Amino acid sequence: MATVAEWIEGARVRTLPNSVAPVLVGAGAAGAVGAFSWVRSLLALVVALALQVGVNYANDYSDGVRGTDAERVGPLRLVGSGVAAPGAVKAAAFACFGVGALAGLVLVAVSGHWWLLAVGAVSIAGAWFYTGGKRPYGYSGWGEAAVFLFFGLTAVLGTQYVQAGRVTWLGVAGAVAMGSFSAAVLVANNLRDVPTDRVAGKNTLAVRLGEARTRVLYEVLVAVPFAVTAAAAFVTPWALLGLVAAALVVPAVRRVGGGQTGLGLIPVLKETGLAMLAWAVVTGAVLGFV
Repeated sequence: MATVAEWIEGARVRTLPNSVAPVLVGAGAAGAVGAFSWVRSLLALVVALALQVGVNYANDYSDGVRGTDAERVGPLRLVGSGVAAPGAVKAAAFACFGVGALAGLVLVAVSGHWWLLAVGAVSIAGAWFYTGGKRPYGYSGWGEAAVFLFFGLTAVLGTQYVQAGRVTWLGVAGAVAMGSFSAAVLVANNLRDVPTDRVAGKNTLAVRLGEARTRVLYEVLVAVPFAVTAAAAFVTPWALLGLVAAALVVPAVRRVGGGQTGLGLIPVLKETGLAMLAWAVVTGAVLGFV
């Protein structure tokens, strides 16, 4: 039986900025058009967090039963390490999906945009089939694209839309920034795991590109949010405050560009996640007062 601490570690709490940050930016974009709602923002946050933890458990289960996690470097894998039964981890994943679905249903009912139920269903399916099912798309190099879509475009624009009833170019710009940050986190994760993924037959984008080009991709992705900051400065110079997040991501860029591998890349995940959260807090606040 896994302990409570092991279940928490298996939930991969350090990945949660991927969920919180886009909601902050989406709420800020809604505030920019005078439509911010605490209730709808909090419901959107519950949806995002539940799906994030759910996909983490789902990945733990699917990779564990396939044997992909047998020699994996990084945080505890519940199934791969044998501390939790596969069925229990799978049940935890679907319980989280259920919480997300319930919160999403309430959010849709409050906003009145019932067609968003389809978006929620696709998001849950995307979370499961990332590493689940017979042909998981995460094993074919599509993980980064999915993260960009779900943790960037869907999360930010969905949060703005359920409050404002529309999306704006600032919302789209923020969604691109969040998608790029989230994809960068996954790129760093997959760069770390290239040796073991290659052996396990998990053909992530990092495996397909090779380590050198994957490092360049990471650097490009983390630069995108700051290009968005420069563009948003034409609307309000206060947007330039988002550049403070650069100080948090510079160490990560140095590690990736400097050729760190394996355990040496683990801090990159934390540093990129913190930079994403800092950018979202500052930019979301600025947009809310444009």
